[in-house]
Amino acid sequence: MKKFCVLAALVAVPCLARAEEKKVAGPLSYTMKGIDGKDVALSKFKGKVVLFVNVASECGYTPQYKGLQELYNKHAKDGLVIIGVPCNQFGAQEPGSDKEIAEFCTKKYNVTFPMLSKVEVNGPGACELYKYLNAQKKNSKGEAKIDWNFTKFLVNKQGDVVRRFEPDLTPDDMTEAIEADLKK
Repeated sequence: MKKFCVLAALVAVPCLARAEEKKVAGPLSYTMKGIDGKDVALSKFKGKVVLFVNVASECGYTPQYKGLQELYNKHAKDGLVIIGVPCNQFGAQEPGSDKEIAEFCTKKYNVTFPMLSKVEVNGPGACELYKYLNAQKKNSKGEAKIDWNFTKFLVNKQGDVVRRFEPDLTPDDMTEAIEADLKK
């Protein structure tokens, strides 16, 4: 009997360790690939207000890059980080390579905020970050998925997903909510 109990205890400990490894503390616990191919530990943005935006270069909402960059210019010193996350799942409107996307953003909109490598944000191929974001703040239909390019998730200084902005909301529409979180 004692041998069985000891064996059971030895088996249970590794299982607990594996469960803890999968525990996710929030959106800033992930490491993603930057648009330059280097790892980006999102934990480096802890204590800041972060706006994740799934972006596309050939979308009707693409001009929002201008307002996003203006918002970043105005509030980066206050602790705002905007993170562009290219995605080609909506009308194939982000067909380019990471290098092409980076060049487009820099040349056309002078983007200086962090950009990640192109990912999927919906379905079985969705990256873990977007699985988490979608689960935290569902779309207007109550679904845990992105409806289109330029959906935005606001993360407060504590690392909590506090708001979701649908694509038609521009950076100007979000300024008040972002400024409120920056003051907290």
